[in-house]
Amino acid sequence: MKTSTGGLIAGYDGGIKTNAHVPASALVYEEIRNRIISLALPPETTLVRAELADSFNVSQSPVREAILRLEQSGLVVSYPQSRTVVTKIDVDRIREEHFLRVAAECEVVRQLAESKDSSAVIKAKGMVKLQEALVGDIEQIDLFKQLDETFHAALFNGVNQSNLHLHITAQSGHLARVRTLDLPRAGKMVSVLEEHKAIIEAIQSGDGTAASAEMRQHLSGTMRRLPQIIEENRDLFT
Repeated sequence: MKTSTGGLIAGYDGGIKTNAHVPASALVYEEIRNRIISLALPPETTLVRAELADSFNVSQSPVREAILRLEQSGLVVSYPQSRTVVTKIDVDRIREEHFLRVAAECEVVRQLAESKDSSAVIKAKGMVKLQEALVGDIEQIDLFKQLDETFHAALFNGVNQSNLHLHITAQSGHLARVRTLDLPRAGKMVSVLEEHKAIIEAIQSGDGTAASAEMRQHLSGTMRRLPQIIEENRDLFT
């Protein structure tokens, strides 16, 4: 197995950037999770808690709390002697997480379409315009992904379900890793952009059924390609 220290602290300047309003454990959790989701910390990477604490310049307590949250979402598994390993991508978890996300987001856009409230749509359209400027530039893939998440968050916020969005995001780590593998595919950025536009158009039309159908189509693309993704990355999956 691989150890994480070198990859984890690359680019660090001596610890996490503290925030008086955010616990250190939350900052450590977000950083490690982001690196797992991006596959900078691939499956079977070993995380040593003492090394993590040193790299983040924190005590082991915030690291333990962060690892516990990562265990709860199935992204790591811990063993005796303070050794923690990044899990392989679990196909059953992918399907469960996709089911949850589709159920929630289809209802979100249905409510938005029927509410006639344009504020969330205006914010979502802003994200789409920014994404449009990045299409085709593979070097901007990370920013494109961030805008994608912000687009979906804006829709949840529009129906006062921001906490639900945070919960679903936290519980969708296996699906998120598959999306990381899928996004660099040729044409994927274009298809994501066009699907976002179709969702917005359906919401603006006031047709909740059409909006739900467009969202379902959008969220199902990676699942349709899942067998191919697994075949191309067999060592990353259970």
